[in-house]
Amino acid sequence: MAATTTQSTPLLANQLQAAYPEYTFTASERFSWNPVSKTVSYQADGDPARLLHELGHALLGHHVYRRDVELVKMESDAWQKASEIAAEYATNVSEASIEEHMDTYRDWLHARSTCPSCEANGIQSDVDHYRCLECETTWRVNEARTCGLKRYIDQ
Repeated sequence: MAATTTQSTPLLANQLQAAYPEYTFTASERFSWNPVSKTVSYQADGDPARLLHELGHALLGHHVYRRDVELVKMESDAWQKASEIAAEYATNVSEASIEEHMDTYRDWLHARSTCPSCEANGIQSDVDHYRCLECETTWRVNEARTCGLKRYIDQ
């Protein structure tokens, strides 16, 4: 169960640093988890729940994904982990906020898998390629998690 009060993100980061000395917590332009440097980055004026979410990635050992649906699963698992530890740190992780964040990944996945020729949904054939089951078009996609999605029809 989530707590009803929320503390500041920098204060929470200090508490988490003490509790999880194996990770580095650092203020940054955005929230992220870097498994190579074991660094959790956070926005000082951002939502403390997002800091817990990034810690969730760390605690769950999230490193890489090979399929887009794996990323969506990792995001869901990290939010679940954030919810589990929130009460320990007087931080609220609301279901509405989780769903809002998850919607961005579901929308991302849908956009990447939509055929640029016929608009049917395709299947992922490798890390950056999809194939349409309806018209057999194949296309390449960019990562587009932090920039605009591009789909390029294979020739």
